Amino acid sequence: MTDFALARRNMVDGQLRPNRVTNLALLTAIGELPRERFLPDKLKSIAYSDEDVPLGNGRFLMEPMVLGRLIQTLQPKPESRAMVVASGRGYGTAVLARLTRSVVAVESDPAMAGAAEQTIKSLGLGNVTHVIGPPESGAPATAPYDIILIEGAVREIPQTILGQLAEGGRLCTIVVAGAPGTLGVAQLVVREGGVTSGRPLFEAGTPLLPGFTPPARFTF
Repeated sequence: MTDFALARRNMVDGQLRPNRVTNLALLTAIGELPRERFLPDKLKSIAYSDEDVPLGNGRFLMEPMVLGRLIQTLQPKPESRAMVVASGRGYGTAVLARLTRSVVAVESDPAMAGAAEQTIKSLGLGNVTHVIGPPESGAPATAPYDIILIEGAVREIPQTILGQLAEGGRLCTIVVAGAPGTLGVAQLVVREGGVTSGRPLFEAGTPLLPGFTPPARFTF
């Protein structure tokens, strides 16, 4: 039988701390949240591996180190309003719920969204709202957000999502510009003076999310 508490400590000490995840509140949240609870029974034994965990239908639970660095870069604060796009089975949502005032989780798969809601409620996290719908549309009804996490890789960050970022807000995701199978680059986008600008952070092998198709471009 897997000792999940030990696996969780090993993940924090062996995967996160050596890879520049140093925020104490974040490490505490990750060290206390049972990551295995966010996976189907058949996958619980690999909950703390240093790889993306396949959930089926082209979806993955993001590698702990990559997710940890993205959330740390978002600089969550107790007063922050957050949105998680493509929230899956809810692990990233739960981490942010421990660190912020509120989280809106947007997920297109009703089964994943339902599993996430059940797990999050069972953990006593009452500051999460679940929205079922196309993740590339976000949740404009309750925008803007101080923090936006796209929990997976995309070819291009949709303008619809960027438009939901509050002034001074921060967005993080992985952008894959090359051919399928190439490494993506973690990106931080900040809105200042009504303008969004981004910068690269680090390389990551995070799989592309389905459904985020860039708009067609005219060619001449």
